[in-house]
Amino acid sequence: MKQIAFALALTLAAPAAWAADKLPLSQISNYLNGLKTVQTTFTQVNDDGSLSTGKLWMQRPGKMRFEYDPPNSAVVLARSGSVQIFDPKSNQPPEQYPLKRTPLSIVLARNVNLSQANMVMGHSFDGTATVVTAQDPKNPEAGRIELMFTDNPVELRKWVIHDNAGSQTTVLLGALNEGGRLDQKLFSDKKRSGSGNR
Repeated sequence: MKQIAFALALTLAAPAAWAADKLPLSQISNYLNGLKTVQTTFTQVNDDGSLSTGKLWMQRPGKMRFEYDPPNSAVVLARSGSVQIFDPKSNQPPEQYPLKRTPLSIVLARNVNLSQANMVMGHSFDGTATVVTAQDPKNPEAGRIELMFTDNPVELRKWVIHDNAGSQTTVLLGALNEGGRLDQKLFSDKKRSGSGNR
């Protein structure tokens, strides 16, 4: 379940035109602040090379839900400043972490400001996309997140979570369905929502 914990800072990916040049941090911050609700699917590449798939819902600020497909079938909820991991195969209470102790907090913050001191560790252009590596300057021990953005329009296509133990988790998402209202039960109920809430 450790791998799922690090999947909390996953990737939003969607078909888009490749960026022609490095995007400024201010434009990326504005883009993230403009993401209010998102529904999508994801494919997660774990540190050991194994793959997981599932569905994701995000409501900024502060809320995200991951539903992993069988055989994993776990549910991960970010809400009320905490992250909970529900493992249907375990009889133990859900694992719980403060949201601020995960790099996911950067994406779910009420006001994303990548220009603040000591947050961005890298800002480059790889020939096709802008890559930003960031950490929470107040909680650097939480690890770092590597975000990849394309341009025209600006879209977040991938992110990679690096923990301080040296492992990494990559998540790629399908097309982002942005905007609209989300059922708030998604963020208060560990039960699997089923395809009706896609």
